[in-house]
Amino acid sequence: MTNENQTIVIEFVFTDFPHLREGGLLFFVLLLLIYLFIIIGNLMVFFAVRLDSCLHTPMYFFISVLSFLEIWYTTTTIPKMLSNLVSEQNTISLAGCLLQMYFFHSLGISEVCLLTTMAMDRYLAICNPLHYATIMTPQLYTQLTLGCCFCGFFTPLPEIAWIATLPFCGPNQIQNIFCDFDPILNLVCKDTGTIILIKIVDIVHAVEIITAVMLVALAYVQIIAVILRIRSAEGRRKAFSTCASHLAIFLIFFGSVALMYLRFSAKYSFFWDTAISLMFAVLSPFFNPIIYSLRNKEIKEAIKKHMCQSTIFTHHIKKDKNHTS
Repeated sequence: MTNENQTIVIEFVFTDFPHLREGGLLFFVLLLLIYLFIIIGNLMVFFAVRLDSCLHTPMYFFISVLSFLEIWYTTTTIPKMLSNLVSEQNTISLAGCLLQMYFFHSLGISEVCLLTTMAMDRYLAICNPLHYATIMTPQLYTQLTLGCCFCGFFTPLPEIAWIATLPFCGPNQIQNIFCDFDPILNLVCKDTGTIILIKIVDIVHAVEIITAVMLVALAYVQIIAVILRIRSAEGRRKAFSTCASHLAIFLIFFGSVALMYLRFSAKYSFFWDTAISLMFAVLSPFFNPIIYSLRNKEIKEAIKKHMCQSTIFTHHIKKDKNHTS
């Protein structure tokens, strides 16, 4: 299609994906194994928290929601990456690209809000323990979670709606492993107004990230100050251990997000763009079940208990079938 001597782009091509003969199969198998681990690991954490009554507390409720979001967060990008690794035509339609961007950023912003809420929860639990139970009621933490999801799914809508109105006149090669704002906006037929709006989008992203980081940092400064005043070494160790997992996930996720969205006019090579994209699109969800299950005694015990129960239940069903036959 042409309009005023310009080609109107209706689909994009992901560049630099290795094909099967170029070692793509190795990347495909590795990424598939990581994706399966993310899905299974986060499902185990989610169901362990939902099924074990001992874990029905605000902290574990937030962890289960984070695990649920991580499953869908990775599903917006990894299946398409896997398809591109084994396909000769690494294309995506404009509508598909916009949808991928919307759900990726919606779920990502929901996680940002949830991680910030988790920091506030730990702040209340450690710095104001006497009033924690009366403040952090089931009604409140449910409302906070719904608020995080509402904020996540509403915030990117204006940006996606605006990008959907922009003309793309070529080239149509996306210099990234999935659809994201910066690679897509680089393909827009730019005029002065568009360039200004792109800068505004960069500033909005920066404000969102910096605000969340500052809130979490302030909460943890207060938390650490209170923990250091605890007299017993065991009390300090226990208090630190409850916050260490959340802080580790926060640093992994926000470190990669900051590298990607706080660079403004700085340009990275394709290798570093890909590495940073993989960090917050793949590695953060990959480490989530490891950190929350392997480092958390309660979740480990809940997973073991329910796995044993499911094994016993399956064994009884098999025995019943054998008796009836």
